[in-house]
Amino acid sequence: MLTPRIKRTVTAFALTFALSAPLAAQETDLDALFQELIEADETTHERVAERILRRFEQSGSPAMDLLLRRGSEAAEEGDHDIAIEHFSALVDHAPDFAEGYHSRASAYFSAGLMGPAIDDLRQTLVLNPRHFEAMFGIGIILEELGRPDDAQRAYEAIQEIYPLDPEAAEALERLETQTTGQRI
Repeated sequence: MLTPRIKRTVTAFALTFALSAPLAAQETDLDALFQELIEADETTHERVAERILRRFEQSGSPAMDLLLRRGSEAAEEGDHDIAIEHFSALVDHAPDFAEGYHSRASAYFSAGLMGPAIDDLRQTLVLNPRHFEAMFGIGIILEELGRPDDAQRAYEAIQEIYPLDPEAAEALERLETQTTGQRI
């Protein structure tokens, strides 16, 4: 009677370890990519950033990846309502998948729905604090809301993660020009 219990316990432990090992490996790979991004130069930073963004888009589920793809296609075609529907289904079925929230935030923003966009960007960053595109989205919205100091902090946070991000650098330069005036 004790032997079957031990076997079940060992099997449960082995399954738990086997199922969590790929997640730990993915996080380690992502950590290495972020370190690479910090150390990247002008010729390599965009390639490293793109690899990170592709990793963000991997849900681990073919069905969720399909919802992400369909939502992205609808967004590219300018059909924000359909994009929001696909991304909402994705968020409903995969609430721990940060890219679902980020994608829906982009669709909300394109549809002029700032409140829901901010909520989804916040949730993206709760799930993935290094999501530099979500940080950029927050910066853009803060600029539109007339909060340049807060927007500046968002762009500076991006540069801590992605020092050569051209969009963050451009945004910071734009904000500096707005607050101090144009240089002669």
